[in-house]
Amino acid sequence: MSDTLIRATLETRLYAWANARTPSLPIAFEDVEFTPPADGGTYLQAYLLPSNTDSTDLEGAHTLHQGVFQISIVTAAGQGRGAASAIADEIRDLFPNNLALTQSGLTVYVMSPLSTAGAIQGDTNTSLPTSFRYRADTF
Repeated sequence: MSDTLIRATLETRLYAWANARTPSLPIAFEDVEFTPPADGGTYLQAYLLPSNTDSTDLEGAHTLHQGVFQISIVTAAGQGRGAASAIADEIRDLFPNNLALTQSGLTVYVMSPLSTAGAIQGDTNTSLPTSFRYRADTF
């Protein structure tokens, strides 16, 4: 239940920003049909990577949901990292460290600054993975 709500909370914020942005950025969400832009344009891929659920009280009333939210920025190959790096900076501003997002009574916290990993280069596109850790507690 909470992974679903955590995913919705994070994806809703990302989707609103991507659609309001000029130019807007299409997003490939997990297990949702998606066709990349025909012109080879930039798009995002969003992944919720939950970690082990935990509990930190003896009563067992507390549940800790934590993990990583990954947003990969996919650009056409051979154009350098400039455009993807600029988008990563925008995402860093969208999900700052210690941000609290509440939806349907559950608060999800951004627990780390956005990090970028090494780019993954393919024949026609390059993917720049970015990610941050999240946490949500239920009682």
